Amino acid sequence: MDFGVMLLTGIALYLLVQFVRFIFADADLTLLWATLLGSKPETKLKGLVVWVTGASSGIGEELAYQLAGCGSRLILSARRVDQLDRVKLHCLERSNLKDKDILVLPLDLLERASHEAKTKTAIQHFGNIDILINNGGRSQRSLCLETSVDVYQALMELNFLGTVSLTKQVLPHMTQRGSGSVVTVSSVVGLAGAPLATGYSASKHALQGFFNSLRTELTEYPRILISTVCPGPVQSQIVQNAFTEEVGKAIPTAGDQQHKMATSRCVRLILVGIANGTKEMWIAQQPFLLFYYVWQYAPTWAWFITDVLGRKRVQNFKAGLDADSAYFTKPKPKSS
Repeated sequence: MDFGVMLLTGIALYLLVQFVRFIFADADLTLLWATLLGSKPETKLKGLVVWVTGASSGIGEELAYQLAGCGSRLILSARRVDQLDRVKLHCLERSNLKDKDILVLPLDLLERASHEAKTKTAIQHFGNIDILINNGGRSQRSLCLETSVDVYQALMELNFLGTVSLTKQVLPHMTQRGSGSVVTVSSVVGLAGAPLATGYSASKHALQGFFNSLRTELTEYPRILISTVCPGPVQSQIVQNAFTEEVGKAIPTAGDQQHKMATSRCVRLILVGIANGTKEMWIAQQPFLLFYYVWQYAPTWAWFITDVLGRKRVQNFKAGLDADSAYFTKPKPKSS
């Protein structure tokens, strides 16, 4: 067979394999390659001190469990001490960690004046902080025209400024040691806009811009990883705790979670990314993962898709349907 034909055949087979892999993918191809050929979290993260914010539920809670299984020593932070104690107990039951290996450290991201003291407490307990996982924050489910400016301020104060404040307390410790990881859970809406989440999306875009810029400032510290995680829909309590059009108003219903990615799978991919020094992780099931790539490489098409699906999502929201499952549900009129 002619060499040129063999080469073209090989290229075609390679592209076919990648296409098939992409159809069934639930993360960007770099991260998926790391799951197959890269370092394992159980090896790379064992014995490291990891500070997890938002550790009382959802992704943060699952991070605590899987990190405990890897043998990482933990600092668990959130506002609800009783829930942190519950998570710590489950971590101890699921691992070989001892009580002293897990520090429950209550933290309110809005109380920025307390972040310096909280960081000192963490360092005094373990001697160092190897990894900070910024996972704390809240989402939003409301239309812009109906949303108070106070909601936008609250989202930026919590999701953006609270995260930046804590990072600025931990980062000098890492630069002094010359190593460490700052991992921030952003969102798909940190890369692309979405209806009903104007404030949430703005706060996540702000995080993306901040940490992408910070990464370039730290090039003289090659052993410090600045990583952002951009999950799509994941099973968690973030919807239950979402802001609505007013700061004190609760969301009526969280809706169905079945169409979303399992929290355990999302967290496993995050830990693989951390273990392999991945700077940005895209984590989502199809068709959401495809949307990431369309936004990256074909933004004109992405705008068209966004307009079509965004219109449907708003219609479903106004009809009283679950906003997160709106892409999968035919709108039904509200009962009179």
